[in-house]
Amino acid sequence: MAWIQFIFDSTPDAADHLSDVLSECGASAVTFQDNEDQPIYEPEIGTTPLWAATNVTALFDAETDTDLIIQLLGGMLAPETVPSYRIEAVEDRDWVREWMDNFHPMKFGKKLWICPSWHSPPDENAVNIMLDPGLAFGTGTHPTTALCLNWLDQADVKDKVVIDYGCGSGILAIAAALLGAKKVIGVDTDPQALEATQANAKRNEVQIDTYLPDDCPDMTCDLLLANILAGPLQSLAEHLANLTKAGAPIVLSGILDVQAEDVSKSYQAWFDMKAPVLKDEWIRLVGQKH
Repeated sequence: MAWIQFIFDSTPDAADHLSDVLSECGASAVTFQDNEDQPIYEPEIGTTPLWAATNVTALFDAETDTDLIIQLLGGMLAPETVPSYRIEAVEDRDWVREWMDNFHPMKFGKKLWICPSWHSPPDENAVNIMLDPGLAFGTGTHPTTALCLNWLDQADVKDKVVIDYGCGSGILAIAAALLGAKKVIGVDTDPQALEATQANAKRNEVQIDTYLPDDCPDMTCDLLLANILAGPLQSLAEHLANLTKAGAPIVLSGILDVQAEDVSKSYQAWFDMKAPVLKDEWIRLVGQKH
């Protein structure tokens, strides 16, 4: 099926309403994109900020009457005018195949691999995590996940109790389980993340106990992994310390290099913090519980 897309120049205040109107006009999909180089690394909890210059892109069937769409928009947006826009043809391609081709087995350290299900593991004797890109964050492609996986590859987690706090897709929890952890717990605020973790654990034939934060058992672990963001990591410092046994390590990521010092200071009351490890502009912090 062939498609065309309308690309509108918009603003944070107008983008949501424009999106709603385009959907009412029959758009098959509407997306927001940054129109300038203005990354949003860490929004406030409960907010979904947009870029100062936001592109609103609406996808329509190629047979759509473009003049009619603009006429409808004009009436529905009145008294506001239709923002500047351009129309582009979208090449008819096998999007599913191209999406699958973007994901290949990835190696972390000496023995840990992440493999999408449509690939055979390159090394059958390695620790292979079968994981498809899906609902929740975490496929190993992001530097923060890679930093944690590289640390796990060289760690001794055999017979340990491990908590993956902010488990997302469950990738770190599953890695710990496959590396020999005795018990692994995944915690996340998003119920969909817990569902994704359980689905991925089943695919990898490992047991992961998953909980919302308020339901997490009152316990301590031999290793705590938290690949979240700097703000939540700072606010959770005492709580995560209380979950970690004396002498046990904590591994923190999801932190920009400019945030490393502040996050590290937040944990120094409970942990001996090591120097940060950098990958691109992201870092990993490791501490040992006093």
